[in-house]
Order: sequence, then structure tokens, then C-alpha cells
Amino acid sequence: MLKSILTSRLRAFAKDTRGYVTVEAVIVMPALLWLFGVGWVYFDVFRQQAVNQKANYVIGDMISRETDPIDDTYIDNAFKLLNVMNKSQNGESVMRITVAEYNANNKKWSLEWSEARGGQAPMNNGDLNGMTERLPVAGNSEQLVLVETWDKYDPAFEVGLSEFDITTYSFTRPRYAPQIIFYDPGQNNGWGNGDQDAPGNSLCNNNAENATDCVNDSGQLNIEPSKKGKGN
Repeated sequence: MLKSILTSRLRAFAKDTRGYVTVEAVIVMPALLWLFGVGWVYFDVFRQQAVNQKANYVIGDMISRETDPIDDTYIDNAFKLLNVMNKSQNGESVMRITVAEYNANNKKWSLEWSEARGGQAPMNNGDLNGMTERLPVAGNSEQLVLVETWDKYDPAFEVGLSEFDITTYSFTRPRYAPQIIFYDPGQNNGWGNGDQDAPGNSLCNNNAENATDCVNDSGQLNIEPSKKGKGN
């Protein structure tokens, strides 16, 4: 008896198509909101990644077109430009610019100079050796401009993603000059290259214009390179 009553009630419940919108909304709405949050967060992650990569390309392309030496002011302004283009959440990204040169004789890349802004350390030879597989095939004495950026991303909703760094990387060959030079006013090259403003302390016998502690107005103390001609 009881069994037949339960069976009939269950059969009637299964066939009943009546319902209340409020109850259905309470059941379905949380799942819909969660799916909307997941889609929005992942879309925004890919959008920010694309923005950061494009900003990276702009910095690399800008430096690759330079024909004059660049200095700290140039790097500082490039960093400000990166922050404007990235529109990063914390208002400040991290940037590192490196110029490397390839030596075809020993098939190795050498570090020419590296500058970083935003708390990142400049690249050293160990870092460069660890990323040679990411560098392209190059000719002897060919240089590359490497641009790296980091930007913290904090998702607006908890959908399985925690805060992480969006990293970008690019390399560009110099376009209009064979090399990109970084000018450091505190570094003395010690050679006769017309840099009269460089600090002195060069020796008298290296032909430097900025040599000190000697009198060589006539050039008599210059040591000229030996000339090997016929019969020598």
C-alpha cells in the first residue's frame, strides 16, 4: 500500500512541469555569475598580456632606430612610456633593456650593456648565457636589443587565479647603425675618441685627449703604432 502511494507520488512529481521563476533563479544565478566572472577574468588576462607585449615591441623598436648614444635619461623616459602604455594596475611595471653582441669565432653572445628600471637587476653574463637558446642566429659582431618587462596582475575575482607576473620578451636588431651605444658620463674610456668631457686619469702614453698629469700639447709623448713596410 505504502509502496504504491510513494510510486504514484513520484510519478506525478516527475510529470509535473509547474515551477516558480524565483526558485529557479536562486538555483541558477550563482552559477551564471561565476561563469561570467571566469570569462571576464581570463579575457582580461589575455588582453593585458597583449597590451604589455605591444608596449614591449614599441620600446625595442624605438631603441633599435637610434643612431646616437642613449643615456640614463633616455632609459628613464622609456620606462615612463612603458608604464603609460601598459596601464598597469600598480602604476609601475619593471623593465630591463640589454644589448648583446655575437662572436662567430667562439659562437657566443657577449654582454655590451644592460639597464633596468623598477627594481629588477641589470642582466649579467650568466643571465645572458642562460638564454642563448632564445636568441636568433646572428652574424659576427651583430648586436641585438633585448627588452624584458614584468607587470603584476591581480585578478578582480577569485576564479582559480592568484596574483602573478605578466612577462614579455622581445629582441630586435639595430636598424640604422651597427651598434647601440650607452653613454655613461662617469666612465672614462681612456682613448682618443674626441670625448673631451670624460673624466681624466688616462696615461700619457695611450694617446687619449683627456690624459692628465702630463704635458703633451705638441704630441711628442704620443706612442704611434709601429708600421711594418717592405723590407721590415
